[in-house]
Amino acid sequence: MEPIIIVLIILVVLVFIALIKTIQVIPQASAAIVERFGRYTRTLNAGLNIVVPFIDSIRNRIDLREQVVPFPPQPVITQDNLVVNIDTVIYYQVTDARAATYEVASYIQAIEQLTVTTLRNIIGGMDLERTLTSREEINAALRGVLDEATGKWGIRVNRVELKAIEPPTSIQDSMEKQMRADRDKRAAILQAEGVRQSQILTAEGEKQSSILRAEGEAKAAALRAEGEAQAIRVVFESIHAGDPDQKLLSYQYLQMLPKIAEGDANKLWIVPSEIGDALKGLGGALGNFTPPTGGGSIPKPSSPHHESPPID
Repeated sequence: MEPIIIVLIILVVLVFIALIKTIQVIPQASAAIVERFGRYTRTLNAGLNIVVPFIDSIRNRIDLREQVVPFPPQPVITQDNLVVNIDTVIYYQVTDARAATYEVASYIQAIEQLTVTTLRNIIGGMDLERTLTSREEINAALRGVLDEATGKWGIRVNRVELKAIEPPTSIQDSMEKQMRADRDKRAAILQAEGVRQSQILTAEGEKQSSILRAEGEAKAAALRAEGEAQAIRVVFESIHAGDPDQKLLSYQYLQMLPKIAEGDANKLWIVPSEIGDALKGLGGALGNFTPPTGGGSIPKPSSPHHESPPID
């Protein structure tokens, strides 16, 4: 009985293993390559699949989702003989599981080497400045070459990104100094523009202030002149209304002479030529004046002109 039990146990185990190998569950967005006696038979898609146990075997399970693979920095020489290290990131997707399995031994390694060689060809035709400012151009050229080369491997390259471009340390120091100089230059220009604008606004303000001040002074002078003219006109009309004679005018002229001579700075006093006429008029006025005595008056000469005796 014991040998029969052992045989039955072995048969149950074999049946269980056969069932496990017969039923294959493939996850979503995955595929499996089935080989029969080492030869490709079919590709299993997502879901429940049945294979022949001990005859069919699963060669490879492939993820059909988009994959992201970062590559380590690669030294690349530019057109002006400068070595730069470039980090790349590849976004790819397997579209044909059979081709990805049988057309290339390791498609990840193949994509990496193809990326390096293509990148060296592209960067070799650019100088450093263009390399640093033409990432989109490099990405587009690199993606075109990779997509064309990996198509027969069942790989589709969706996007290529340059993660970092690192020039040599000496070049980085020079670029940093240049950037600092450019920033200082822009700051100096902005400061000069601010000072210039401030001076312009100050000059405009002073100009407007001067114009307004001049207009105010002109109006004040005009009003002052108009007032003086009005005062002179009133005085002139008052004098003509009072009808003054030559005696009063001469007397007023003599009263103004001391005021003309006032002031410590007057070292020289010039007698006007009109003083003789004033004195003559005043003398005639005093000669015609005779103080009253005894209630009578002395009659004035009939003529203001007197003949002077000759002087020997």
